Amino acid sequence: MTTLINSGCRIKVSSVLNRETTLYGKQFLTDDSEETCWNSEAGTPQFIIIDFARKVNIDTFQLMFQGGFVGKICQVLHWTDSLDFPVAESERLTTSRVKIVFETSSDFFGRITIYKLDILGQDA
Repeated sequence: MTTLINSGCRIKVSSVLNRETTLYGKQFLTDDSEETCWNSEAGTPQFIIIDFARKVNIDTFQLMFQGGFVGKICQVLHWTDSLDFPVAESERLTTSRVKIVFETSSDFFGRITIYKLDILGQDA
């Protein structure tokens, strides 16, 4: 199992606190520094979209939140090439894009703070 997030991936976030991308931008989700973080604006839901630019098989999600700004109810959505429903079991693990949705937060204002995001697995 290795990290699936690399320089070819595109990451999009729902918001950045006070639009201060140089202090709290999405680039800090994957910079491996415990000194930097992505911090969302107030309000829910908040989300992160990761486009891998290739097909991957996901095994594990790793997120490190700041204590008071934790996503409490979260969903992970993934894209599939299949147009058939229900989605075949073999398609459930293979995707090229995921969206992590934080429906609620432990913060009264709905902010989310993440110091580390990693997704582990292997290329499909």
